[in-house]
Amino acid sequence: MTSVPEAVTAGSTDPAGPGEQEARQAPGGPPPWSGLTSLQVLRQLDSGPRGLVEAEAGERLARFSENTVPPWRTVSWPRRLGGSLRDPFTAVLLCLGLVSAAVSAWGTAGVILSLVVVSCVLRAGGERRADRSVAELRKLVATTATVLRRTAEDGAPRSRELPVTELVPGDVIRLAPGDLVPADVRLLRASGLTVHQAPLTGESAPVAKHPVDVPEPEGGPFDQPQLCFQGSSVASGSGTAVVVRTGAHTRFAATRTGPGRRAASAFDQSVHGISWVLIRFMLLTPPLVLMANAALRGRGFETLPFAVAVAVGLTPEMLPVIVTTTLARGASLLARDHRVIVKRLPALHDLGAVDVLCLDKTGTLTQDRPVLHRALDAWGRPDTEVLRWAGVNAWWTLQLADLPAPDALDEAILDAVGEDAPSAYEGVAALPFDPVRRLSTAVVRRPGRLGLHTMVVKGAVEAVIERCALAEDERARLLALAAREAHGGLRLLAVATAERPARSRAFTTADERGLTLLGFVALRDALAPTAADALEVFADRGVAVKILTGDHPGTAARACRDLGLDPGAVLCADTIEGVTDDELADLARRTTVFARCAPEHKARIISALRAGGHTTGFLGDGVNDLPALRAADVGICPRDAVDVARESADVVLAEKDLTAIAHAITSGRHSSVNIATYLRITLSSNLGNVIAMLATGLMLPFLPMLPSQILVQNLCFDAAQLAFAFDRLHPSALRRPTVLQPRRILRFITGFGLLGAAADLATFGVLAFALHDAGGPVGAGGTGEAGEAAFHAGWFTENLLTQALVMLLLRTGRRPAPGAPVSPVRRAAAGLAVIGILLPLSPLGPLLGMTALPPLYYPLLGAVLALYTVALRINRSRYEKAGTGR
Repeated sequence: MTSVPEAVTAGSTDPAGPGEQEARQAPGGPPPWSGLTSLQVLRQLDSGPRGLVEAEAGERLARFSENTVPPWRTVSWPRRLGGSLRDPFTAVLLCLGLVSAAVSAWGTAGVILSLVVVSCVLRAGGERRADRSVAELRKLVATTATVLRRTAEDGAPRSRELPVTELVPGDVIRLAPGDLVPADVRLLRASGLTVHQAPLTGESAPVAKHPVDVPEPEGGPFDQPQLCFQGSSVASGSGTAVVVRTGAHTRFAATRTGPGRRAASAFDQSVHGISWVLIRFMLLTPPLVLMANAALRGRGFETLPFAVAVAVGLTPEMLPVIVTTTLARGASLLARDHRVIVKRLPALHDLGAVDVLCLDKTGTLTQDRPVLHRALDAWGRPDTEVLRWAGVNAWWTLQLADLPAPDALDEAILDAVGEDAPSAYEGVAALPFDPVRRLSTAVVRRPGRLGLHTMVVKGAVEAVIERCALAEDERARLLALAAREAHGGLRLLAVATAERPARSRAFTTADERGLTLLGFVALRDALAPTAADALEVFADRGVAVKILTGDHPGTAARACRDLGLDPGAVLCADTIEGVTDDELADLARRTTVFARCAPEHKARIISALRAGGHTTGFLGDGVNDLPALRAADVGICPRDAVDVARESADVVLAEKDLTAIAHAITSGRHSSVNIATYLRITLSSNLGNVIAMLATGLMLPFLPMLPSQILVQNLCFDAAQLAFAFDRLHPSALRRPTVLQPRRILRFITGFGLLGAAADLATFGVLAFALHDAGGPVGAGGTGEAGEAAFHAGWFTENLLTQALVMLLLRTGRRPAPGAPVSPVRRAAAGLAVIGILLPLSPLGPLLGMTALPPLYYPLLGAVLALYTVALRINRSRYEKAGTGR
């Protein structure tokens, strides 16, 4: 028994060394053995047309390992929790909790660290559940294969069904319609073989494959007719092939070497932008408080707990919890109601921010199957007779050639013509479709035509016209007519007939001469039933749709027009190769349809859109879509996508249905609006409180609020704001992409924060007047425990009441949807107001250093709150008119 050459053990049949082989096997280039003849390939593999001996196959299986794609490594719990700590706000909260513990503020430290733990567990748990859901959707590339094996060197080969995991290089396999190609193979024989390569290339139509003894060097690997790759499937015909690559060495597996480092998404960029601005404020606050109190009041490090409490007061402590809860709830509802799985929780926010959705035509706008458009005579006029003869060809070719099923084009013709017309003729013989001659022939006997047989030929326009008896000018006219129809996005088949004398000997391809052209059958892609409605929803939601397809420009443009989407000027992707990134960004903004796209074209177009300030989503399902899935802010794929695409995507759809994406975008916007509302309200309220607290702390001989009071106030406000995770919004609030834009949010919180600080300082005046009238020693000239407790109680009450007002008046989508129950935010705000009024009067008040307030304080506070309400409404109206609502 001879040994396998080292080239094979390296996963290649190239006689060069392993290092050189790897260099020559760069993605996108042809395999090194693609230029060899079939005999050379068999010799390199130490195999033959009769297959391997069982003992040799077992030895190779031990050397190469099983023919399985390397598993995608899942993320462990500790790594998920550690990844959650990389969030800037979570990290800052952790630091503040540790500082609070260092200054013995155990209550503050305990609450903050609890929030950190809850946030991390929620995020890690949500993503782990999504991973489990995706794992349940995984499908094997193939399960079994028909293999020729021998029991001994001189034994006869026998066909066996073996698990694909047992295939080895050198195995000879048989392919039949419906089979999945189990490895990278080189064809030895084929009969009418066509292969679906859509998972690898995105091509919607099957590709003809046939053995070539001396391959042409031009073209990429998928253009080589003698090569089939793992991940493709047999559409029609049959073939025998030798396995040349298995397992981790296949082209399919090469895409799984790692998803690469993807650029920061829209959510990451926006949250990080806001985070670092606030982090700077929080880091500056404690030293400023310490220095100001030391300089003006002679206080030392005894004010450190107060300074830390102020920094905590500026921090949106609940942000990680609310963000995670909001996104997890949205993801859960999507999975339950629309069978959409969100694998990466921040991707739900990115969905809400999507303003450009990029997708392929096949399977999204169309159903990946043709339907009859019309039948034309040789002058371009409608003619049902042409369709009838096309149906005769399709029917009798299927019956007499013993095909397992009609191909997609014949099936569309038979659906249109029905079975009655073809069955009126008697079938005599059939020559099935062959990818070399590109046509099929049926021979029938017509009623009343004794002694004559009618030959019906159908196939590629050029191939049929070539076999017709036509003058050169007539031939040129017909080809021009066909070209015009094809340019309009139609797929044309020519139909011709010829009368032949009845005979007993078999008909051959030599008889396909001297034909009379009847006309053409024009087919188009069947439209996806929900695509038109989904495109209308996208337009209403402000989402621009871009078509990135490998198909013919006319085919893509026609599908768009049929669905009501204006394709504009279609751009072929090869024209973008010489343009700069800035020029491409402008082209991508203005162009709706990109045709003839290779994988690298799709990724570059999406990157250009992102560079132009757009948030992009991409729907893809094949290996060829991986670069684009990774380049987009949100990668989306259907459940039946290839395994590696599902692993790389952020969102997985149960069905390849655009309406599911529309639901996902709406859900993402719902979550994003609630997160943005929480951020605006909590940050503006916190900023106002901190400004007022710092200013008042410098005017008073005592601290305006005790650290414990600040903590309780923050806890009450934070607990109330959990309602934002469950808030119901008016549909009008979901009609625009929602992006957390740091500049707009900072402008909002600065304006409304200063307004809140003004209300707080006005309350300071009210307290000074009310407590002075009641005989309390409050002010710069006196101190007293009763006055301090009353001041703390008054400001505590006012803070919670103003925060309740802010929750009601500054929330997005304040108008409830028709018939909607009371908003949870309204209930939470009412509860917050009740706590603010009753807590100082309860037995808990003295424990927190607060006491009952004089009756005069409440009407004066009511006047301040009324003025504050008017100011909030006026500023909110101006803010919305300025167009900076988000």
